[in-house]
Amino acid sequence: MDNADWLQFVSEPSEGESPSFEMPISEKAPLCAPTAQVPTPPISHQGSPSEEQPESNTIVSVSTTFFPGANLSPLPPDLVILSSDAVFFYVHSHQVLGASENGFKSLLPPRPQKGREDIGPMISLPEPSAVLNVVLHTIYNMSCSHYSPTLDTLVAAVDALHKYGIPVSKYVAPSTPLYQLILSIAPVAPIETYSLAAAYDLFELAVPISSHLLAFPLSNLTDEHARRMGPVYLKRLFFLHLGRIDALKRLLLPPPHPHAPTPTCDFTEQKKLTRAWALASAYLAWDARPDLSASSMESALSPLGDHLTCDLCQATLRDRIKQLIIQWSVVKVRILQAR
Repeated sequence: MDNADWLQFVSEPSEGESPSFEMPISEKAPLCAPTAQVPTPPISHQGSPSEEQPESNTIVSVSTTFFPGANLSPLPPDLVILSSDAVFFYVHSHQVLGASENGFKSLLPPRPQKGREDIGPMISLPEPSAVLNVVLHTIYNMSCSHYSPTLDTLVAAVDALHKYGIPVSKYVAPSTPLYQLILSIAPVAPIETYSLAAAYDLFELAVPISSHLLAFPLSNLTDEHARRMGPVYLKRLFFLHLGRIDALKRLLLPPPHPHAPTPTCDFTEQKKLTRAWALASAYLAWDARPDLSASSMESALSPLGDHLTCDLCQATLRDRIKQLIIQWSVVKVRILQAR
């Protein structure tokens, strides 16, 4: 059994014959007492702290956030969700049904009924506990960042939200914990998070993520990336790259402005600087990249002044480089919404 951070192990003594695996589910009500819960699993031959006979113990895995006595709501939990890796989540049906638009994929009745000693119905889901942990934290509007879910887990969790009728646009909005969690991993996985945002038309999430894609080679796009993000967001990504490259070429084109002729530097002499600028800017334009830094431009153009003997020419060169860097810094670095 995985020793995941969000799991806790609960020991419960049974009566009579050894119970089957399903028995602890219907007898989970007594587990609401804190004394029946221990943070780590006991060794196989060790019994419950309150039981002297180890052979009569049953061990089940329960979420450390969604357990019977979690106090997440004034009402006690009335629904049990079982993950594919046998972890129990004790939640509130009104919270789940209130978030879902399709009755949690029609797995829940409108008003789950329970008996006096029954904690409520139980449903088994095909998702693992790591994914359901993110899903339920999202439904309860709680952050799960302290569990450090992986990128694959977050992607699967967003897909599960959509599957169970929970509007992704509402629960991955800028003010939500899941939005902030996805955005925090965008610098290390920009194309994956951008594809995720694009798949559900989360424009407000895709915009800040797109700024991390300037260094991403478009030739590395896979068919799966293109299929998941769709034509609209794929076009926006291409336009972002091509637009910045085109803007760079236009900004590099004008040479330094000539100064008034002097006895030592006339217009003919100043043409040397114009030709040198054209060669250097052509070099930058040929290898133009959307993520070209200001320092790279400055290091490529500043050496032109080493061959100038005129102080005025050197000053105009410095002013032109400064102007170029300022203009490049205001070129858009994020996708724009189509008009």
